[in-house]
Amino acid sequence: MKVGVIGCGNVGSILAERQTSFEIVAAYDSLPERVAAFSDKYGAKPFSDIDVFLQEPLDIVVEVASIDAVKDLAEKVLLAGRDLILLSVGALADDAFREELLATAKQLHRRIHIPSGAIMGLDNVRVGKISRVDKLFLKTTKPPRSLHSDAHVSQCLFSGKARDCVALYPKNTNVAISLSLACGREADVELWVDPKAEQNMHEIFFEGEFGDAYIRIRNLPAPENPATSYLAALSVLSLLESLESPLVIGA
Repeated sequence: MKVGVIGCGNVGSILAERQTSFEIVAAYDSLPERVAAFSDKYGAKPFSDIDVFLQEPLDIVVEVASIDAVKDLAEKVLLAGRDLILLSVGALADDAFREELLATAKQLHRRIHIPSGAIMGLDNVRVGKISRVDKLFLKTTKPPRSLHSDAHVSQCLFSGKARDCVALYPKNTNVAISLSLACGREADVELWVDPKAEQNMHEIFFEGEFGDAYIRIRNLPAPENPATSYLAALSVLSLLESLESPLVIGA
């Protein structure tokens, strides 16, 4: 499977270092020096022009860049006839953008894949689209370095709806939108900073007609980027590995 990657930072490097059943043949980044370094290290053809990048024979494009990159480039990927994996799912908190992007994908018979990211349980949260849900609550706790904070005591930085949290903390709360999209109901969110925390932690409280569930995930940070969980990068790898497998689990 020939893969093109948008974003040559930490997560893109993790994908390149662990490619097995797929091959990253092309890489795009808005910074020419960064994509050049990525190309030198991993062998992918470098591009800083998205239109030229999309002329490559790609089976799928993986975005591991930013919310802004999704808003600028995602529709171009679909219009070029490529399926898309989005890690910066916070971009889909924008209702108008999301509906337009999904309409384009449907019209062109393309698919947009959302990896599980830094959490677990998205497959079961999807029951919310077919069954009554009474509560979907996400509490995220991070050390100050992950939020570029100088807090000396534990404190709640945000309490409210998922889309509002993403608007204020776009690089730290993609999982809130993933949960909301999976469930079909907007998650209630609290974002905490805690100087005693050594890892990023997500706690999911899910209640409804099925019963109730509590999931706690404590993430180790991705190498060289404390704002990104290693699990998020691994979830993209897992998704890529499963796309051509004859056995599909939890999808």
